Amino acid sequence: MKKVIHTADSRGRAEHGWLSSHFSFSFAEYYNPERIHFGMLRVLNDDTIQAGMGFGMHPHNNMEIITIPLSGSLEHRDSMGNGSIIKAGEVQYMCAGTGVRHSEFNPSSTDIATLLQIWVLPKLHNIEPRYDQIAFNPENLINQWLLVVSPDGIDNSLIINQNAWFSLTKTQKDKRISYKNQLDGNGMYLFVIEGEINVAGQLLKKRDAIGISETESIDIEVIEEAYLLLMEIPMR
Repeated sequence: MKKVIHTADSRGRAEHGWLSSHFSFSFAEYYNPERIHFGMLRVLNDDTIQAGMGFGMHPHNNMEIITIPLSGSLEHRDSMGNGSIIKAGEVQYMCAGTGVRHSEFNPSSTDIATLLQIWVLPKLHNIEPRYDQIAFNPENLINQWLLVVSPDGIDNSLIINQNAWFSLTKTQKDKRISYKNQLDGNGMYLFVIEGEINVAGQLLKKRDAIGISETESIDIEVIEEAYLLLMEIPMR
């Protein structure tokens, strides 16, 4: 088993007034040669957007983009003609493919929005751009993994252009939960959204993360009630 630890306080940070971001991997003005990616996982940004603010239209290509709102809401518009508002309890997917432009704004006049934005390098390049989103029942996360992203859309998950699987869980104190890879050779990147856990001999707290490879499964001991995101990612 190989593992890499990314503690919450070791992440890159950017403050723009309207936007506060923490970067698990090199992004924008934050550069760390030891944190370029974990396998095909390229970006994991932990963003807080002030009320009425956001990102104007900007381009992407050949990137798989997943957005998970944690609180508040986010209004999305893109050059494919999509326009929607996503909020906590939903997950958004965009395949940038041959190229797409989009904007993301906090539509509230009073409330901040917090979210995770994740970029995964694609399996196939220069394909047609695509957008989708799902809402899930929070009860389906309790003490079990809820699959939200997969290559084949099983269990009503979002279809990603990569051999990657994303799962969420909200697990009670003193519970144990395990995860087994869907595909041999994949790695697991586990991000603690909230709570405290022990995994692979490592104590992790809120916003800490661990990347684990060269093993097919992990067991997680939940020390304090936890909200977890596990991303099973090709390592090459």
